[in-house]
Amino acid sequence: MNDVWKAQFLVLVLIETFLLLPISSAIAEENISRHHEFSGSLLKQVNGKKYQAQVFAKGDRLRLEYKYAIRTDNGYAAIEIILLDQSEAWYLLAQQRELLVTPLDPDDVLPMQASLPGERERTLVGDATVAGRAAQLYEVQTDRHGRIERFYEWVDLGTDIVLKLVSRDRDWSFEYERIRWSPQPTEYFNEPPGYQKRQLATVRGQRG
Repeated sequence: MNDVWKAQFLVLVLIETFLLLPISSAIAEENISRHHEFSGSLLKQVNGKKYQAQVFAKGDRLRLEYKYAIRTDNGYAAIEIILLDQSEAWYLLAQQRELLVTPLDPDDVLPMQASLPGERERTLVGDATVAGRAAQLYEVQTDRHGRIERFYEWVDLGTDIVLKLVSRDRDWSFEYERIRWSPQPTEYFNEPPGYQKRQLATVRGQRG
């Protein structure tokens, strides 16, 4: 009789474990998304040029691994690391083993949060879907040093992350595809060992 009770108890424990697994997974995903850790694909267009990259995000940092290398005045860079918290962009030149550091171009920033720099007005348009996720579409107007710019902005409903942003006043846009919430390695966003760091006022780059 004691063995039967033990067997029944074990079955109950297994059932509760399987029932709690989806809840635990959902909680884990929520914690990861809250800290803005994900990977996915990025599509970006600037002045008629299209860029494709695998993107990795961790907090206020992004790592872009371009499908086609970016040609700069100093060589080709297949990887760009964006540090929103430091307002810097790092270009990794693998052949020269150099790390080019430049201030972020305010006209080319990939924002994580819905609130845009210099935002003045925001109007909710309605519900939408981007990258297979529920989103809300907004019309946003910004004013940076007297220059007015209008955007369409798609914001993830669950995490408040910008999934897509399109300028209505110039040829500039970006959007994410196939986002997957998962922890990202810290070393993706650190200075690579063995690289010489060079500080530049600006970096002119284009798809090469």
